[in-house]
Amino acid sequence: MSQSKLSGVIAAVATAVDENGAPDAARSVKLARFLLDTGCDGLNVLGTTGEATSFSLDQRKAVMTAYKAAGLPLDRLMVGTGAAATADAVELTRHAADLGFAAALVLPPFYYKGVPDDGLAAYIGAIVKATSEKPIPIYLYHFPSQSGLPWHVTLIARLLDAHGGRIVGLKDSSGDMAYARQATGVAKGFKVFPSTEACLIEARSGIFAGCISATANLNADLCQRAWATGDAAALDTAVTIRKLFDGKPLVAGVKATLAHIHHDAGWARVAPPLAPFPAADRTAANAGYDMARAKRVA
Repeated sequence: MSQSKLSGVIAAVATAVDENGAPDAARSVKLARFLLDTGCDGLNVLGTTGEATSFSLDQRKAVMTAYKAAGLPLDRLMVGTGAAATADAVELTRHAADLGFAAALVLPPFYYKGVPDDGLAAYIGAIVKATSEKPIPIYLYHFPSQSGLPWHVTLIARLLDAHGGRIVGLKDSSGDMAYARQATGVAKGFKVFPSTEACLIEARSGIFAGCISATANLNADLCQRAWATGDAAALDTAVTIRKLFDGKPLVAGVKATLAHIHHDAGWARVAPPLAPFPAADRTAANAGYDMARAKRVA
């Protein structure tokens, strides 16, 4: 049976891009190391915040390889390997396994909508079979507002029965906490990570394995205090920072505030089809971030 030790505060880490919209490995690795040193128990590389689906297959593999080459602790990193084409998902998952990532995070094949669970089961079955020699643990990525395809709880149970421990958990970005709680009951030890740090105090009870959050790029230290010690005031500040981006483009917003925090304008770049955070929103978010931090210190 495959095992995954991932838990706690996991940032859905942003991927830096260069002037041409291609991944910038040096900046990305620097941020990853910073986050691991300042509160993150782990990282989710090349997820939605990491703009994975905006990059080519070769670019995604190169980003993975750069994390390995930099000597980052891959046993603390999961990596997004889902794709619209099953063959691409297989290739990415094999690459992640060969490099030694702790787990693969797999979106459903997102182009065709309304497909039956049989089709999704076949997709996961193909990935599992193709990676059987190096059986990397697989987390399902539930983000139906983006992918258009849910991982129904009944389907998750079916996949667990079919694949003998390869399917170890779920990242739930639906925002539906009732669904997240229901998913935790699929099997003993099945690890569910909601996508918001607001769940961290509840997660300490053991119901969730932690969180995988975009805004943990900005507030990992506060999230860690909440997770490790139940610090409600730290969590309140972390959630205040998260709410700065409510109703706004989250990926562009997180990257604009990363540019502010790290004094590096290059972080504000996003890959097409995303667009940079509007100037007025950037000013408001950065001011709100500074104010939340100042109140925390005071």
